Amino acid sequence: MQQIFAAAAQMQNQLAQAQQQLAETEVEGTAGGGLVKVTVNGQGELVDVKISKQVIDAGEAEETAQTVADLVLAACRDAYGALGDVQAEMMSPIAGSLGGLGDLGGLGGGGLSGIPGFPGGRPGLPGSSLPEEYEEEEEKDED
Repeated sequence: MQQIFAAAAQMQNQLAQAQQQLAETEVEGTAGGGLVKVTVNGQGELVDVKISKQVIDAGEAEETAQTVADLVLAACRDAYGALGDVQAEMMSPIAGSLGGLGDLGGLGGGGLSGIPGFPGGRPGLPGSSLPEEYEEEEEKDED
């Protein structure tokens, strides 16, 4: 029983350290070949948005507004996907520790969704996917 308490205390310490490290992390997402860049902190808060003036077409205000909105959403999705990868990397050693403790109320076996402060899965944005025309432009820019 003492071993279980010691392992739980060690795991709690590891979790607190990982959460602190994650809170200090910032991840960038881009869209449109870098025309839009967003920064998300480790807590999932959007902290910065940069839009290149090349995206703006004064003669097509309505179309430009929709393009900018689509690119910002795509950049946010990119950043949140990267943040999910960082979270998984930081938390995977802790998840492995849980597997050795057996079934502790559904938390054993690496399931971290029940631990306060740990998101259950990759963060993301609600809404529809990026229109195909922008996905194709991004793919061309990356080639």
